Amino acid sequence: MSLTIPMTRTLLGMAAGLALSAGPLTAQAQSDEDVKMGFIVKKPEQAWFINEQEAATALGEEKGFEVVRLSGEDGQEVLSAIDNLNSQGAEGFVICPPDVRLGPAIMNRAKQYGMKVVTVDDRFLNSDGEPMEDVPHLGMSGYKIGEQVGNAIAEEMDNRGWDPDEVAALRITNYELPTAKERTDGATAALLESGFKKDNIFDAPQQNTDTSSAFSAASPVFSKRGDFEHWVIYALNEESVLGGVRASEQYGLDPDQVIGVGINGSGAAFAEFSRETPTGFYGTVAVSSTMHGRQSADNLYQWITEGEKPKANTETAGKLMTRENWEDVREELGL
Repeated sequence: MSLTIPMTRTLLGMAAGLALSAGPLTAQAQSDEDVKMGFIVKKPEQAWFINEQEAATALGEEKGFEVVRLSGEDGQEVLSAIDNLNSQGAEGFVICPPDVRLGPAIMNRAKQYGMKVVTVDDRFLNSDGEPMEDVPHLGMSGYKIGEQVGNAIAEEMDNRGWDPDEVAALRITNYELPTAKERTDGATAALLESGFKKDNIFDAPQQNTDTSSAFSAASPVFSKRGDFEHWVIYALNEESVLGGVRASEQYGLDPDQVIGVGINGSGAAFAEFSRETPTGFYGTVAVSSTMHGRQSADNLYQWITEGEKPKANTETAGKLMTRENWEDVREELGL
């Protein structure tokens, strides 16, 4: 999430105000043979979301419905995207929101147009900070995926014969995004359970969820903690872990001094694994973004055409992908 807190509050107010001021609107009905839906993502340039939208589009071509791929990087852009979809006659949309707290305002606007909504990856929260159970969601258990990351790091530390008391952990955080907190909390818990020292975990708060923001957050931590020779790195996704790895390289750490494990299984990881020389990016817990895009779109399609509302919350699992097995895992998960 790239929004600062003041900016987010402003957008929340704008979104709510626009939704409430829109007035009664009429949904544009369509036949089952001419279904159109939207697929709105918060970071359209990231490989994960590119895969999701492409998978949804491919399913639409198979089943005979149209997917309109849109960007929603902030509250205003999401509301504009919904207006756009209504003008095109869409009956609903799948969305990964830029801010989960925008859920009530987004649903207000969608209901005025008579649209059905399914969230993917990040789940809407209500005004009390609780999940909006009435909005079907498809995602992964952030905490369990995080535990997989922590266990993978602990196992590789053991393989390398590292003494946990002498290893530092770079935890790249973004606590404004609940999904990010769940993932890093899960990884932290698994590390501590394996015997890692709590005092050796250092936070690097990032402003966004990409490589450059993680690099900026990680660099000062390495500079201040030069007494550690071995480091492990984890975050909410592999782009952020890669930012930490790049910062470790700039600081002068060799690949065999670093164990970075990300989450997703996207082009960023594939490129890293394809390098001629290994880097500190050891692995990533791969989840099928293709499956997420395909299944969430299919859930919405069935809801529109058959009246079958999807489950309130569907969670998917991940699989560890490393330099040794990444091509096999990629094929297995359809990435």
